[in-house]
Amino acid sequence: MEYLFTERAHLVCPNMCFGIAASLGKSFDKDRIEESVARLAEAHPFLRARVGVENPTNSYFYDVKEQSQVQVIFAGEICGGARDADSRKTGETAIPPEVRETIEEVSEEGCLEPVVEEDIITSPKIIEEFEKLIARDWNLFSEGFLKIAVWNAGDRTVLLFVFHHLLADGRGALGLVQEFADFYGDDIEPKVAPEHLITKENLPANSKLSFISRALVNYANCQWKKENHQLSYEEYHTFADKFLREDFVEHSLEVVSFNKLAELYAQCKSHEVSINDYLLAKMFTEEKADSIVMACDLRNQLACYNQGALGNYATAFSVKLKQEKYADAMKSADPTELFSLAKKIHNQIQKKLASPKDLYLILQCYASLETGLLDSSMISSRGAFNSKAAKFIGTTFFNYDKAKGYSITNLGKIESKNIESAYFIPPASPAIKKTQGVLTVNGVMRICTSQRKI
Repeated sequence: MEYLFTERAHLVCPNMCFGIAASLGKSFDKDRIEESVARLAEAHPFLRARVGVENPTNSYFYDVKEQSQVQVIFAGEICGGARDADSRKTGETAIPPEVRETIEEVSEEGCLEPVVEEDIITSPKIIEEFEKLIARDWNLFSEGFLKIAVWNAGDRTVLLFVFHHLLADGRGALGLVQEFADFYGDDIEPKVAPEHLITKENLPANSKLSFISRALVNYANCQWKKENHQLSYEEYHTFADKFLREDFVEHSLEVVSFNKLAELYAQCKSHEVSINDYLLAKMFTEEKADSIVMACDLRNQLACYNQGALGNYATAFSVKLKQEKYADAMKSADPTELFSLAKKIHNQIQKKLASPKDLYLILQCYASLETGLLDSSMISSRGAFNSKAAKFIGTTFFNYDKAKGYSITNLGKIESKNIESAYFIPPASPAIKKTQGVLTVNGVMRICTSQRKI
C-alpha cells in the first residue's frame, strides 16, 4: 500500500488537474479505445485507485481496486483534413496531388497562395472540454485520478487526458499517453510498473532545510499542535468547489512550427543556452516578473522510481532576477539582449541543479511539516479555516494567499510514430497568475498558457 507523503500538498489544493491533448494517426475505434484503457489499468495500479483514509492516524493512501477507475468520455466528432507525413512537420493539410499541382501552377502566377488548414489539435473543443472537466473539485474518494475525452476525427483519433496531480507529474503523464498511443496504434503492450512513491528516506541527507527554514517549520509545527485542529477532506472539498466556481482561468495555445523551432534551437545553441532558458527569459521580459517557478524531473536521482511508474517524481524551484538590475535588457528590442538574459538564467539554473538544498527545498518543506498542517495551509491562507499556524505556512512558504506567481513546465521533446501532435495544459495552482506548459512533438513545439483573471 502506498501512502500519500509529499503528495498531500496536491490532495488538499484546488486546481491540481492538468491535461495532455493528443492527435493519433489512426482512425477512431471505440472498442479499441476501451481495450487500450483496460490494458493500461492492468499495468498501472494507480489507474485502478481512489483515495482511502485511515482516520485514527489521519493517513491517506492509494486505495487500489480490482477494476479501472478511469472515466472515458466519447465526446463526438472533430472535423479536420487528412495529412501526409511531411505535413505533420509543417502544419499544412495534405492536398491531393492533382489539386496541389493546380495550386502550385496558379501560385507561380502570383494569383493564389495555398490554403493551410488549422491543425486539428488546436480545435477549441479540446480546451472547452478541459475547462468543463475541471470546473468542480474531483471527489477522489469516489472517483479515479484520470478522465479521457475522445473525439472521432475521421482518419485520426483525438484524445484529451485530464490528470489529477495525485496520479502523475507531467513527465509521467506524457509517458502514459505514449503507452496508450503505442498500444492503440501498434499493439505494443504497456509495461507493468509498480509505484513506489517518494518517502523521507529518499531525500538526500545533504538536502535538509536551512537553519532558518527549519526554525520556522518547527515553530509552525509546535503552534499547530497547540491549536489541536484537524481539517477533514469533506471540509476541504466544500471549500474547493466554491473556490473553483469563483476562479476564472483562461487557456490559450501557441504553436511554434518545425522550421521556426529549428531556427530557435540554432540560436540557443550559438548562445549556449537551452530552449527553456530562452522561454524563461521571454517570460521575465514580458511579465516584468522577479521570480518564476520552474519544474524539474528527479527520476534519474531517485532510487524509489521504477521505469514507467506513475506518481510524482518531480520538484520545483524559483529562478529569480532583480528587475532593477536587468531593466535595460528587459526593455530592449535587441534579440541579443534576450539571449544575454537567458545566459544569466542558465547559469543560475545550473547552480540550483547542483545544489541539493535548492533542488529538494519544496519536497523537504512538505516532508518536515505536520501532515495536518500541510493539509490546511491553502484553505487557511484564504481565510476559510481558522489556523494561524497553517495560514503562516500557506502565505509565507507557499504564497497561496494571492495569485501572483509565474511558472513554466517543459515536458521536453519526443518523436512519435503514433502521436502526430500534442500539447500540455499546465495546472493553475492558486498561487499562480500565469503558467506555461511546453511540449514538443515531432519537431513542433506547442505552448499552452493558463492565466488567471484577477
